[in-house]
Amino acid sequence: MATEFSDPLDQIVDAPFDTALSERYLVYALSTITARSLPDVRDGLKPVHRRLLWAMRLLKLDPGQGYKKCARVVGDVIGKYHPHGDVSVYDAMVRLAQDFALRYPLVDGQGNFGNIDGDNAAAYRYTEARLTQVAIDLMAGLDEGTVDYRPTYNGEDEEPEVMPGLFPNLLANGASGIAVGMATNIPPHNAAELIDAAMLLIDQPAAEPAQLLQYVKGPDFPTGGIVIDSAASIAEAYAIGRGGFRVRSRWEKQDEGRGTWVAVVTEIPYGVQKSKLIEQIATLINDKKLPILADVRDESDEKIRLVLEPRSRTVEPEMLMESLFRLTDLESRISLNLNVLDANRTPRVMGLKEVLTSWLRHQIEVLIRRSQHRLAKIDDRVELLDGYLIAYLNLDRVIEIIRTEDEPKAVMMAEFGLTDRQTEAILNMRLRSLRKLEEMEIRKERDDLAKEREGLVALIESPARQRTRLKRDLGVLRERYGLETPLGARRTTIEEAAPAREIPLEAMIEREPITVIMSQRGWIRAMRGHIDLASADAVKFKEGDGPAFAFHAQTTDKILLAADTGRFYTLGGDKLPGGRGFGEPVRLMIDMEGDVGIVALVPASASDKLLVASSDGRGFIAATAEAVAETRKGKQLVNLRPGAKLKVVRAVPAEADYVAAIGDNRKLVVFPLNELPEMGRGQGVTIQKYRDGGLSDVIAFRFEEGLSWTMGGETGRTRTETDLTPWRVARGAAGRMPPTGFPRNNRFV
Repeated sequence: MATEFSDPLDQIVDAPFDTALSERYLVYALSTITARSLPDVRDGLKPVHRRLLWAMRLLKLDPGQGYKKCARVVGDVIGKYHPHGDVSVYDAMVRLAQDFALRYPLVDGQGNFGNIDGDNAAAYRYTEARLTQVAIDLMAGLDEGTVDYRPTYNGEDEEPEVMPGLFPNLLANGASGIAVGMATNIPPHNAAELIDAAMLLIDQPAAEPAQLLQYVKGPDFPTGGIVIDSAASIAEAYAIGRGGFRVRSRWEKQDEGRGTWVAVVTEIPYGVQKSKLIEQIATLINDKKLPILADVRDESDEKIRLVLEPRSRTVEPEMLMESLFRLTDLESRISLNLNVLDANRTPRVMGLKEVLTSWLRHQIEVLIRRSQHRLAKIDDRVELLDGYLIAYLNLDRVIEIIRTEDEPKAVMMAEFGLTDRQTEAILNMRLRSLRKLEEMEIRKERDDLAKEREGLVALIESPARQRTRLKRDLGVLRERYGLETPLGARRTTIEEAAPAREIPLEAMIEREPITVIMSQRGWIRAMRGHIDLASADAVKFKEGDGPAFAFHAQTTDKILLAADTGRFYTLGGDKLPGGRGFGEPVRLMIDMEGDVGIVALVPASASDKLLVASSDGRGFIAATAEAVAETRKGKQLVNLRPGAKLKVVRAVPAEADYVAAIGDNRKLVVFPLNELPEMGRGQGVTIQKYRDGGLSDVIAFRFEEGLSWTMGGETGRTRTETDLTPWRVARGAAGRMPPTGFPRNNRFV
């Protein structure tokens, strides 16, 4: 007989691909959010951390016991509770033991667990661990019916859904994680401050978030440092659960004698690896991006000590450190994103008050469940004690029944009205327990239990008693983690920093003299030193090319390049190619079209003001700072009319009071400088009118000194015309022919 097989194709479900993909991705996303990346608001733990602590508890790795190999712990965790890779589980365990990563470590490690330089921990076969007192406080009450348990992934064991302990772990130790579509980042805080704020909420549930900040000053990082944000900024971050904190290194000036000094860094921002920080600073020194810093030395042992040596004794310590704060991770920003799982395992962003309120609600629930559990234990014990008392009151008859009856249990239950548990307990009593003293102890124990039961019932029924009891328990915990204890003392200082000073460019760039040269084809270079521009052999160009602009400057200068489109571009003096060879095309450094002409190349330090003019005879005065652009695209300074181009860009001397302009028609006008407006951007005003042609050149000068121009020829004689009265007119006039001997190229310079 032939066996019938089902067609595998019959099991294929025909569904749209996007629907199938979204359904499966949603399942993955929810798993990542709830079972991996986000901490629970009640105990501040992710599943892997909770399972690590649970496994170590079952291994009896208490603080008073000996250490056990981490491999044993990791093996139990991945074998019983957490079906993931051993590397990820061990990495999580290592972090719980690092005193520079956790404000209150939950694991006491023995061996190499990594360091603040970023070195990895030794393999788990070499390291050992046990729990800390903080972990014990976090798990206190697990045997008292305070939380629910759930089966492990294979159904063979069980694990707690949440830890019941009173330690405020979520905010005290913080957390970070990236889920699907969301993330969390919670910096560590001071446990004593959190307990004080929680006590305030117990007394005043409607307290404003600002009142809580009287106790919770800000984060308290294990590595110390200084939070420099304003109180308003910190308050806003805690109110909405989102924001950030700027953390600076702690440093001090140390005198070395004879006027010399060094800056010593003793604390660095949280999460910054010391080795990478030193590498950052060394790179600044090697690249000469901070000339006022000469050297950095790492003299750290168990405590951090970074020595920063200035270039000279005249350097201001504050300027040096502010420069380093800007350029390195000596100052870093630590974000706050209080995205956690609430009691219903729903991800939410909470403010400080909501987090503490949710945690207190959980602790009240734990307190009630612990009381109910104890109440059930008392009732069970009282039931047995009542049975014992009945046995003592009828001791002779009980002994007779036991000796004579084949089934004494049933006879005793029927005759004395005992329960099954009471009868079993009586039958299992030892003979030595039948003495009179034992009866007295039983009566005393029953009276004590009855009194305790009365108190527990009152506690369960009274929210006021619950709050009082919780405050008392928190007070005991605060004594252990108080600000006066070595573990609880605040490490991070909250100090609002003054507004950042503008660091001069000279502090960032080593100041050196250079000679900037640009050819007619737009090749630019910067030769070291101030060379003699008059020397023919000083500068060489490619065949068919020649000089266009040349001037002396400094590496700290910003070089302004003006295009005939009216757009200005900015080049850094320190970024220009060296003087070897012919330089590089300037168009590779800025976003300028190839057919656009270059009108001028001037250092921004040449003058505070620029005289700009277009070919149609319009112009204005512009502040040099307005021409400086921050991007490669440049900055449009002069708006041109159709057909016009930018013709002239000249620095305005500080003593200048007049303007001279000459057109293509060789007509010259001279008028006061104050007739030209100062503008940030625009077309400007008419400088000179023309019937034909346009503007040839314009210059600002001092009227008393007159106009000077080079006569040319072998002598290179310069002529000066001091009497300019015939050409002195109002702005916008047509003008008259220039003085005799004025250059035929119609250029003043």
